[in-house]
Amino acid sequence: MTMSTFAVARSRRVLLLATSAASLLAGAAFAADAPASGAPAIDQESTNVSGVTVTAGAKAEAESRERYKVDRSLTATKTDTPLINVPQSVSVISLKQISDQAASSIGDAVRYVPGVSSAQGEGNRETLVFRGNQTTGDFFVDGVRDDVQTYRDLYNIDRLEIFRGPNAMIFGRGGIGGVANRVTKMAGWTPVREIKLETGSYDHYRGSFDVGGPTNDIGALRLTGVYENSGSYRDDVDYERWGLNPTAAFKANPDTVVQLSYEHFEDERVADRGVSSHFRPANVARVQPLRTPRGQFFGDPTQSPTWTNTDAATLFIEHQISDTVSIRNRTRYADYDKFYQNVFAGAVNAAETTVEISAYNNATQRRNFINQTDLNAKFSTGSIEHTLLAGAEFSRQTTDNLRQEGRFAGGAATLIAPINQPNIRAPITWVQIASSARNKGVAKVAAGYVQDQIELTSALQIVAGVRYENFETVVHDLRTVGFPAGQQRDFDVTDKLWSPRVGVIYKPVASASIYAGYSKTYQPRGGDQLTSLSLTNQNLAPEKFQNYEIGAKWDVTPDINLSVAVFQLDRDNVLALANPNDPTSASVPVGRQRTKGVELAATGKITDQLNVIGAYTYLDGTFLDNVSGTVKAGNILPNMPKNSASLWTRYDINPKLGGAVGVIHQGERYAATDNTVYMPGFTRVDAALYYTINEKVAVQVNAENLLNERYFLFANSNTNITPGSPTAFKVGLTAKF
Repeated sequence: MTMSTFAVARSRRVLLLATSAASLLAGAAFAADAPASGAPAIDQESTNVSGVTVTAGAKAEAESRERYKVDRSLTATKTDTPLINVPQSVSVISLKQISDQAASSIGDAVRYVPGVSSAQGEGNRETLVFRGNQTTGDFFVDGVRDDVQTYRDLYNIDRLEIFRGPNAMIFGRGGIGGVANRVTKMAGWTPVREIKLETGSYDHYRGSFDVGGPTNDIGALRLTGVYENSGSYRDDVDYERWGLNPTAAFKANPDTVVQLSYEHFEDERVADRGVSSHFRPANVARVQPLRTPRGQFFGDPTQSPTWTNTDAATLFIEHQISDTVSIRNRTRYADYDKFYQNVFAGAVNAAETTVEISAYNNATQRRNFINQTDLNAKFSTGSIEHTLLAGAEFSRQTTDNLRQEGRFAGGAATLIAPINQPNIRAPITWVQIASSARNKGVAKVAAGYVQDQIELTSALQIVAGVRYENFETVVHDLRTVGFPAGQQRDFDVTDKLWSPRVGVIYKPVASASIYAGYSKTYQPRGGDQLTSLSLTNQNLAPEKFQNYEIGAKWDVTPDINLSVAVFQLDRDNVLALANPNDPTSASVPVGRQRTKGVELAATGKITDQLNVIGAYTYLDGTFLDNVSGTVKAGNILPNMPKNSASLWTRYDINPKLGGAVGVIHQGERYAATDNTVYMPGFTRVDAALYYTINEKVAVQVNAENLLNERYFLFANSNTNITPGSPTAFKVGLTAKF
């Protein structure tokens, strides 16, 4: 596998999309104009469009467009369930919230969610931190795994669901501290025609569209798309992304609905790993990141490209067997090409005058084939009501992985740059060395699960389920440089995983619930990116995560919800890098870690004019065992603030004019597990103005970091820390036609 292989594949897909986009858009636009044969437009919210999922999904989309508060989820239990009856912490970020905050990425959207923050991800991928646990693989789309390391856009989603705590019963292995699930926009019988244009600070330009509706009384089409080309407050950093997502739906018969979806999405940008930190004198216990100009790039931006191309096709079929029994099947095939190359900062010298610069690149090609089947049935045993779920999942994921190291003049592994001029230009040769990964992996899953939502009385419910997963990871080591003769090349490990979930829900009144829940999940030794099997870890047990949680949810009114959760998340059989600042160092078992915390949230409409989203999180996450000479029992988990809070308030002065203010606070966080470098706490203020010109056209202005606070956004290690943006503005126009 070479870079040229990726380029050829990418060119073929671009040509295919370019030739078909115009006809798809024309078809979707025609569909939105009027149903065929003079049939009246079908209102999905009121018409029985065969299938529980399709009908409920249409109602949820309408709700998501109009309100911050979303009442139900089709994913939390794989049944259409009110969130108040789900025994775990769930936050649903509505389309209205995403639009009001001008969020275009998952990292933007989760800023007002308790228990969740972001890490840097080396400037080439989204990395979320759920209850102190970092992940690059616990991302899903419509309940199906979407785990390549990349950035995801929100142009084609209806809402973003954030589930906290282990979630293996529903999602399978991983989901260690939580998962993020994008619910996509699907073709439906309610016409939609919308264009959004956006410009802003640092050469920001973005446009998106959403066009669709019925073709006749049994079929519908929809097309969403986006193009963005933006600079950055970081010197010489920019990114470009575009995507198209056509979908179709039709009723095969009165009881069967079929949905089809295909997405092509590309993201290209400069991989920016931020700044280094101060050298630590012997008498200083910990240090802070360098206080350089916020735009100062460390490394060579011209040789730090990263891109991901995604092609994904989904087929969904649902059949209503009877009024109480339905079966659905979702099949998804996704092909991901990912490449990143970074020339980035290392350690600062003792005199704080120079910084080491290193470089490497990595190419990944992944193909996912995933098939899920769910049977839902409602029935009674005497006075007890049951909602039964029985399902199976089969998947095959293949991954090709190639890493190369950067070498400077004379074959040097590092280049020394002045700390006041770290933005360099230097020739680099890319080579493989003995530690450079080059492998091919296959992960195969055969899983079955069963769950019962039991309503003992109107006030007492139990949710109990278990998933069995036969998870086989096969990795073939393809290295040739420096590979010891006779050393094992093939690794084949099968984990048989039982993942239970049980919750008890007490409802003193219909609008409130008190719950207690327990769940367990595993992370196999292949890691969340599947290819980490080695001589040192192949015989080790999977990492195990157990979550104990009690909480309460209260719909104070139909428009506003309050929730609280208290939890303890235990992690056993933990592996970590022997050197937290060296991604090539060996993995070592670190034993146990524990996160205890409290999450508070408020979402919804207080009055007809005032909407709020509020969150507070307290997290106490520590290692319980010594790992090494630098990572001791009691060390705090990285990228995890002990205290964080956020509040977003929108006030509409009249039907045409409104404004919003957002405040985000994060306490200090450590950059790595050794706890030697910390990022100070900060408070950031955002704001927005909204003006509706007429029923078809609206404009808004969003301001980020209105008071120009200096802060550090997140870290990847002690020497890769990202400064936050200065004050930045976006101006957006939305037109409906």
